Amino acid sequence: MTATTDTTAARTGERTSPAVARPEIMPERSSVFDRVLVAVFVAVPLLALIAAVPLAWGWGLGWHDVVLAIAFYYISGLGVSVGLHRYFTHGSFKAVRGFKIALALAGSLAIEKPVITWVADHRRHHKYSDKEGDPHSPWRFGSDAKALAKGLAYAHIGWMFDGDITSEEKFCPDWLADPDISAISRWFPALVTTSLLAPALIGGLWSMSWAGALTAFFWATLVRIAFLHHITWSINSICHTFGRKEFEVRDKSRNVSWLAILSFGESWHNLHHADPTCARHGVLKGQIDIAARTIWLAEKLGWAYAVRWPEAARLTGKQTGEARKLGAMTRRETARPTG
Repeated sequence: MTATTDTTAARTGERTSPAVARPEIMPERSSVFDRVLVAVFVAVPLLALIAAVPLAWGWGLGWHDVVLAIAFYYISGLGVSVGLHRYFTHGSFKAVRGFKIALALAGSLAIEKPVITWVADHRRHHKYSDKEGDPHSPWRFGSDAKALAKGLAYAHIGWMFDGDITSEEKFCPDWLADPDISAISRWFPALVTTSLLAPALIGGLWSMSWAGALTAFFWATLVRIAFLHHITWSINSICHTFGRKEFEVRDKSRNVSWLAILSFGESWHNLHHADPTCARHGVLKGQIDIAARTIWLAEKLGWAYAVRWPEAARLTGKQTGEARKLGAMTRRETARPTG
């Protein structure tokens, strides 16, 4: 099997038998230092998020901080949703070089993982979703209450401390061969530094004060990162446990409406697993999908093309229960003229 065929299978979740099998998990495990670093990047922003309410109640939150926090949340969050997930992992659309690079940079600012590492983990998740081999299924320990509680904690945050390393050569031969994305993945430490310090620099210059730099660092760096991380991780945990099943799938993925806006449409997770390459996840009428609207705008501007918009003929056959109307951006077959 060629690298192209292998990548297509990884994007769509299809199971194939490669002629030359590459290991899916690297023989070496992540180092203790790597896992301590993960703990630091999880714990420090989380502590900031816990401290945010009393700080906001008494002092330390200005409109500069709000603007910066929202701006960086949108840039990094859409970088994850539009970039790391829908573009780099699933190929839901094609992008011109400038937009491709911008998406990789924006996704890296979320401080989740380097682009290629993030994609490799997520492609492995789709290959084994909620089965043995899935890196973060909440059902890995069983389905009784105690096992599920343990599984939810593992799927939400615990899996990142597992020493297993997904093989990038196995799951990401396409992006390893791309010099732009390989370089951006290598630059991840520098991009982490940028994401941490840029809000403080902007806040300090905007207010012309050290206090402005400090509050911007707290809100637009620490709180923003913690909030975005937990929204992203909720797709792994909550959206594979609770919610509505509106499309037939082979796993436990569900749609969770109250997470839709904060996750930019990622929480319409049941449809995503029913049709992984679809550019719009909230395909039903009334389902808000900010990432899909961003892709729509990029298509209008000429930055994105060959977009895989939802197709009515394919989706209606997968709907469960009482069928709801499909929403905007859905492609519908038009009646052919007769005679």
